[in-house]
Amino acid sequence: MSNKLLKGKKGIIFGALDEKSIAWKTAERIHEEGAEMVLTNAPVSIRMGQIENLALKTNSLLVPADATSLNDLDNLIEKSVSHFGSKIDFVLHSIGMSINLRKGRSYTDLNHEWMKKGWDVSAVSFHKLIQSLYKKDAMNSWGSIVALTYIASQRTFPNYNDMADNKAYLESVARSFGYFMGKEKNVRVNTISQSPTLTTAGMGVKGINGFFKYAEKTSPLGNATAEECADYTIMMFSDYTRKVTMQNLFHDGGFSSVGVTQEIIDAIE
Repeated sequence: MSNKLLKGKKGIIFGALDEKSIAWKTAERIHEEGAEMVLTNAPVSIRMGQIENLALKTNSLLVPADATSLNDLDNLIEKSVSHFGSKIDFVLHSIGMSINLRKGRSYTDLNHEWMKKGWDVSAVSFHKLIQSLYKKDAMNSWGSIVALTYIASQRTFPNYNDMADNKAYLESVARSFGYFMGKEKNVRVNTISQSPTLTTAGMGVKGINGFFKYAEKTSPLGNATAEECADYTIMMFSDYTRKVTMQNLFHDGGFSSVGVTQEIIDAIE
């Protein structure tokens, strides 16, 4: 159901790959809520995915961009502002990649060149993105920047590998750059720590089904779906969250506050 919460707003969505993607679900909800957007992903992801279909469905401009390239980010922002004829109101960073995880390298035996590449794509790209927005003064007052993260940034999930380190850095960027964006630009920056979600990217994590089932049994409200994360992100882009910034917001059915459940105790005993 649409309430036109984002009517008249304009933004950029990073990371939509296919219909399972949280970024894809968010783009659909943004369109329903009356906003316009530019969709972007790396050229290889555009070739491998279905984002062109999403662009047609939501009447959005599609601009390829490597999020690790400052030149690409500058070009993306310039094209977006020109396309809209105005500054930007919201940005979603939904990007993550670990070569070590994908190739099955253990955390105790990382290829550090792969580690640096994953760190750049998954986390440093968030700093580069906000820096480009900051220098170009591309965000409207009361704008909102959101990145997606996972609780492995704060707790140990061995199979999440070096992505856990990437997410910890990502969250730190939101706090550190959030200060400057708030003070100088009146823009808020937050991360959403989502439940394990069976997206195409998520399915690449070793043991994801175990993650998912454990979180489902632990969370009082159950796991949050990709569609529910999209709804939460809409709220963070809306004017109802103007004073929320520099926060890591848990969207996980209560998982982050639970030590143990009776069901798990009973199963162990």
